[in-house]
Amino acid sequence: MHNGTGAGGRALRLIEPLTRPGSLRSRRSRVRQVSQAAIAHAAVVTAAAVCCAALAVFLLLPLVALLSTAPPHAVIAALRDGETLTALGLSLRASALALTLTIVIGTPAAYFIATRRFPGRRAVLTAVELPIVLPPAVAGLALLSAFGPEGLAGGALSAVGIRLPFTFGAVVVASMFVASPLYIRNAIASFEQVDRRLIDAARNLGASELRAFLRVAAPIAMPGLTASAAIATARALGEFGATLMFAGSLRGSTQTAALAIYERFASDTTAAFALSIALLALAAGLLAAAKLHSASAGLASISRR
Repeated sequence: MHNGTGAGGRALRLIEPLTRPGSLRSRRSRVRQVSQAAIAHAAVVTAAAVCCAALAVFLLLPLVALLSTAPPHAVIAALRDGETLTALGLSLRASALALTLTIVIGTPAAYFIATRRFPGRRAVLTAVELPIVLPPAVAGLALLSAFGPEGLAGGALSAVGIRLPFTFGAVVVASMFVASPLYIRNAIASFEQVDRRLIDAARNLGASELRAFLRVAAPIAMPGLTASAAIATARALGEFGATLMFAGSLRGSTQTAALAIYERFASDTTAAFALSIALLALAAGLLAAAKLHSASAGLASISRR
């Protein structure tokens, strides 16, 4: 009997706090807080989903509309046109040369900036980034002011027999001017992600600075460098304003695909749309190749572990 009374007393003592008015109010308050948090979370998720959907529609709708403007046979017919092929080939050659020069010059520069802290580093970064936000027409005038016959460096170039404005060289320079900052800035970010201890370990084992760069830093940063190169190439392929101002739009010599689209839009919209679709396909292919390379590099890194 005593044991039963003791057990009942303990049960009452356990239940009693839950039946007090203050405890009930506390439980109701916690339930309300949980409910409000759940509602707020659902509202945030819904708003984010709506924003993502709206952004996707905004970005993809123009591309889908462009693809619907010209049937495949019209695209093929336009790409068989001699002048169109010349303009497209000129764009590819200029972009390839601009990318090659950018990689050769920009990769060591990006590595140096990423791994060093020196006075004026922020000014150097600003100088690298400035062409990214510069209006294309302003970039073209700046190049003309620098390398034109009356430009700051124009006289020195003329003295050694180099004339840049309104030549194929001007197309390459304009493409490099607008595209190289994208590569260099992203390359700096890629090198900054490399664990500095790995580079220091290679140096401690006797590797030179160049060897540590080639064997350690560059392979680790390669996925980012590849993506940067793809973005820079796509930017160079689509360059318009700086090329028009500095190189002109001379058929067969300086007229790139982007300039050909602009010219044909006034007379042959089907050809203009077809060439636009071809450039879109090139840009999409570059982006897909960069992503596949990054994914394969990531899988290879995981397998090595």
